[in-house]
Amino acid sequence: MAYKIILDAGHGGSDPGAVYNGRREKDDTLKIALAVGKLLAADGYDVAYTRTTDVYQTPYEKAQIANKAGADLFISIHRNSSAVPNRYAGVESLVYDMSGMKVDLAENIDSQLAALGFRDIGVSARPNLVVLRRTKMPAVLVEVGFLNTESDNRLLDSKFSQVARAIADGIEETVSPTGQEVLYRVQVGAFRSRDNAERLLEELKSQDFPGFLTYRDGLYRVQVGAFRELDNAVRMEQRLRQKGYPTYLVSE
Repeated sequence: MAYKIILDAGHGGSDPGAVYNGRREKDDTLKIALAVGKLLAADGYDVAYTRTTDVYQTPYEKAQIANKAGADLFISIHRNSSAVPNRYAGVESLVYDMSGMKVDLAENIDSQLAALGFRDIGVSARPNLVVLRRTKMPAVLVEVGFLNTESDNRLLDSKFSQVARAIADGIEETVSPTGQEVLYRVQVGAFRSRDNAERLLEELKSQDFPGFLTYRDGLYRVQVGAFRELDNAVRMEQRLRQKGYPTYLVSE
């Protein structure tokens, strides 16, 4: 049985969250959550949302949605903010306490986002947050950059699809070692320079290949697809080789 993952778009409705120059946190979080969910569903995970439209829910209601759904994981998407614009930058994740699978999940998501150029602030315990305290499954609140920092906004907007893929990869990286799921991917290149990796990634995307970037062991890896069936991965590899790309299959 596939993991059931609840994605929570922070804030909503009468609660805009942080606001900066007309940009509202509730809009960014919904857009990110829906994009991440689409990727996870395509990879075979059972995905549900606390909201898919601009509605208000209390944090307690959000936690109850996850609990009633019998979810295996809860990921709440937010954007950070500070008293003074453009003073701070980076991604961080919050957990109830520094123990268990939720810490691995938080660290994996942060690491994937850091590979795109975000500063990795790290993981912190916040036992006072209702969505972390009241959920009965491993729960993480991810702050995807600072809403009132221009550099973080530019990074999110220019690499939006990669940000969604990075969050999805962080989730999948956490759950796949349990034996619940093995995903096959086609690796096209590995680089120490992020710029070189991103050039190859853009080249692949211009040809409509579903490429993404991961970072591990000091290398930026350019990969295509995340397939539950080996045959589908083999067919994708054949397509890429016909285009002249050196490839090999990886499983995670």
